[in-house]
Amino acid sequence: MKALLLQDKNQWKEMKVQEVEKPYPKKGEVLIEVHAAGLNPVDYKTATNGNPNWTYPHILGLDGAGTIVELGEDVTEWEKGDRVVYHGDLLKKGAYAQYAVTTAHTISHIPDEVSFEDAAALPTAGYTAYQAIHRKLPLDQVETILIHAGAGGVGGFAIQLAKATGKTVITTASAHNHDHVRELGADFVIDYRSEDVQQRVKEITDGKGVDAVVDTVSRDNATLSLEFLSFMGHLVYIAGAPDFTKVKPFTSVVSYHEIALAAAHRADVKSQKDLAVIGDEMLEMMVEGKLSSLREETISLEEVPQALERLSERHVKGKIVAKIKS
Repeated sequence: MKALLLQDKNQWKEMKVQEVEKPYPKKGEVLIEVHAAGLNPVDYKTATNGNPNWTYPHILGLDGAGTIVELGEDVTEWEKGDRVVYHGDLLKKGAYAQYAVTTAHTISHIPDEVSFEDAAALPTAGYTAYQAIHRKLPLDQVETILIHAGAGGVGGFAIQLAKATGKTVITTASAHNHDHVRELGADFVIDYRSEDVQQRVKEITDGKGVDAVVDTVSRDNATLSLEFLSFMGHLVYIAGAPDFTKVKPFTSVVSYHEIALAAAHRADVKSQKDLAVIGDEMLEMMVEGKLSSLREETISLEEVPQALERLSERHVKGKIVAKIKS
């Protein structure tokens, strides 16, 4: 098969499409003919330092969508030809290839109304956002949510999911993305480059602060976000933990929530199956017109390295997807 090969760590900019042996499914796995693969920052981040569990050449790509072509032993709930999407295990070879293997209990069925390309845009960013909104936050106690970097993948999905629950959504974005995040459902948009985010949050919430923050940016930004929270507020962090010492005990009583989607593959089977549950729910929202895939650009497999480089510059709106099968 053809695959985009990472020859060694920190060589992701030099990846080339080459011929390699097609994988085969083991017990509990399926072989998928990949039609489309989603790009994510985690690709270049992990490829920069590599992983001790990888053998080279390695194949990146956590988000794959395609058709099942072979069933491993004990797989009875799926059939050849089923249209599926999945979030792959970071430690295994990925979806930047014509064929990929994944566990049968973590995949979701793609409805006929959803394209492979739109489905492939979903898993890493979408499931992360879903965990942030629906698995971590006590939504019955939350009215206002600040979502950082709303024009990005995780931020864009989080805005839509939070708004679908009826919450007041505040987000940060560059000025040229304000219309975009408003279309996704943001009630208030703060230009983090020209405005004082803390001051604007206080103005919007009448000095109370927000009930929850979803930080997708950095450890420093997560730490700064502690200043934006109301009493008994919630901080969901995706790009690094804050400096917990910044909030003194017996003051604002903040709750902290870590999101690490890839950790599900190291957890129990029930936790792994929840990836499929999340995928099913979000795909149904797509069918109902309640969720955008955020797909802004469709590229070829050969163009992935250049697109990852643009992602690393942190100014890409929405999602980029590689179309692999014509």
